[in-house]
Amino acid sequence: MSLTVVLRRQARREFDEAADWYEQQRSGLGARFTAAVQQVFDEIAANPQRYAEVHRDVREGLVKGFPYCVYYHEQSAQIVILAVFHTSRDPSVWQARA
Repeated sequence: MSLTVVLRRQARREFDEAADWYEQQRSGLGARFTAAVQQVFDEIAANPQRYAEVHRDVREGLVKGFPYCVYYHEQSAQIVILAVFHTSRDPSVWQARA
């Protein structure tokens, strides 16, 4: 049974902005990014324990083919996405959301 995935406002904004940026770089790249992130969401929903804990109870799922990670935790039988985060950014930004 898959859990519901809920994105916090900041995570949704990061996801959308990154997809838009990739699409501006090359047509179709934004869609590839979106599909890669959605694959991580699907894996998390199916098996929340799949990825390692990296900060408190927050886990990190790597986005294949892109320098992004999905940071999440399980809360009230759902998955809460805290960040869709570029790996070169300061991690204290997403850690403050935990």
